[in-house]
Amino acid sequence: MIQCVGCGAMIQTTDSEQAGYLPASALAKKEADADIYCQRCFRLRHYNELQDVPISDDVFLEKLSQIADQDALIINLIDIFDVEGSMIPSLSRFIGNQAFIVAANKFDLLPKVTREDKVLQWLKKTLHDNGLFPTDIMVLSANKPQSLMKLTELIEATIQFKDIYIVGTTNVGKSTLINQLIRHYGGQKEIITTSNHPGTTLDMIRIPFTDQHSLIDTPGIIRPSQLAHYLSMKEIKTVLPSKPLKPKTYQLNAGQTIFLAGLARIDYVKGERNSFTYYVSNDCYIHRTKFAEADEFYRKHLGGLLSPPSAERSEDFPKLVPQTIKLKANQDVAISGLGWLTTHQAVEIVVWVPKGVGLSIRDAII
Repeated sequence: MIQCVGCGAMIQTTDSEQAGYLPASALAKKEADADIYCQRCFRLRHYNELQDVPISDDVFLEKLSQIADQDALIINLIDIFDVEGSMIPSLSRFIGNQAFIVAANKFDLLPKVTREDKVLQWLKKTLHDNGLFPTDIMVLSANKPQSLMKLTELIEATIQFKDIYIVGTTNVGKSTLINQLIRHYGGQKEIITTSNHPGTTLDMIRIPFTDQHSLIDTPGIIRPSQLAHYLSMKEIKTVLPSKPLKPKTYQLNAGQTIFLAGLARIDYVKGERNSFTYYVSNDCYIHRTKFAEADEFYRKHLGGLLSPPSAERSEDFPKLVPQTIKLKANQDVAISGLGWLTTHQAVEIVVWVPKGVGLSIRDAII
């Protein structure tokens, strides 16, 4: 077995999305005594580009617990589009008394009328309800450098005294954020490199910022409760928004059903005529039909009109299972990795999602 000298991952040539990947053709060209870098470390060293890799929740938290006795700062990046699905409720148990902050990424995806102060207040309550008490909470957009000023000031004030770990689940934009930080601090001069700075823990990459301290990238944690766990990379791009959400409001009577592509179904079971507002990717197809016809419609159109999943994957896609939910006025029900819906009156609905995908009832975020 060969280890990457940059991050310590075992070199493998079969899965480009997993840690330690190196194309077989590149590995064959290496001399026997040459240092071997995986593709992820190679691109960081030569192009200042970092690719996220996934790792299971249990394995990651075991690795993270190794820094509990260090003097470090933890930056926990979460996805504001999927707050409940991207939180790590057990984080505090594994990092001991280490200080940590929460940075909520993708704020630019929320409708432009969204108030930042309201979102920050909502985030604080949600984090506290899940046992997370960060020293600070901030919102940012990793692909917009101007939104990172508060974070870069924190890094500059901290990196002189301690290492900084950036942690998060998959698809929260962690690699985008780190790449922005690399460009901010290194620019075209390639000041930052993994050369001669191997990772101290398997699958983690140490990016030296000073002679003594580094920014340390960690693999993205796989959370099975996230819908993306059931999708291909192409399908994920359809489901995860890349532009500000455009809320879609439907007036529904009891006995009507809404499909969110082929990934979820919402039956309006009981209540007066009511407005439902959906916050999902602008590319996510929404279809309204009668509840009595919903089963047959889904069977007939899954993988076609109701896509994703694609036609090739529709037969293997997990069956949707129902969960009855009673919402109060101005509450959301969030589907992890797909978005959320809001109602302005008390209603009873049935939400169908693949078994294991997380559903959360919360006060309306917007």
